[in-house]
Order: sequence, then C-alpha cells, then structure tokens
Amino acid sequence: STGREIRPIKKIMAANRGEIAIRIFRAARELGMETVAVYPKEDRRNLHVRKANESFQLNANGDLGPVDAYLNINELIEIALAHGVDAIHPGYGFLSERGDFAAACEQAGIIFVGPNSQ
Repeated sequence: STGREIRPIKKIMAANRGEIAIRIFRAARELGMETVAVYPKEDRRNLHVRKANESFQLNANGDLGPVDAYLNINELIEIALAHGVDAIHPGYGFLSERGDFAAACEQAGIIFVGPNSQ
C-alpha cells in the first residue's frame, strides 16, 4: 500500500506547452476529464491554448520570459486552486523532475502526475 488516498481526477492542468500539452489533453478527454492550459503572453496563439477546455495566462505583469513563466511554481498552484484543478501533469522538461513542484502540489492538495516529492 502506498498510503495515498485515491480520488478521481475531474480536471487536469498541463504545466507545459505545445505537443506535450496537446497529448495530455487528448488522453484526459478520452478519460472524461476537463483540461486546463496555462501560457505566457508569447504563447497565447499556440494550439495547446485552444485545445484545452479552459486556459489561463501566466505572468500577466510581464516580468518573466516565457520559459520562466512555466517555471513559476507559486503561480501554477494559485491558478490550479482558483479554478478547481484536481491534478497537474508537468509533461516533460520544465518542472517534470522537480521535487519541489511535486511537494508544492501535494501541500496544496493537488495530485501531481508523476513521482512523489520523496
């Protein structure tokens, strides 16, 4: 037993962009989940933004570059909590191997799709 509570995922956020986010959304839809995209202003016209059920801009004040916007753990968690996200999938790169991101999700009560923070 892992000791982790199992609960259904109704809404999932992809904390990534491009093809990986689109693949996450496709799989999630097949499983009956709602999908959430995040994007910095520079990516606002990217396909992943249109493929999600909901999308939210990162770094609205413009003080970070596009890559750094995807690495802003606090803002990702705030958006997820504000919009009823049950789980966050990091995709690959960016935050996928960051234990502190997994821990922040766990602390916020959000499922991290990936290895636990340990």
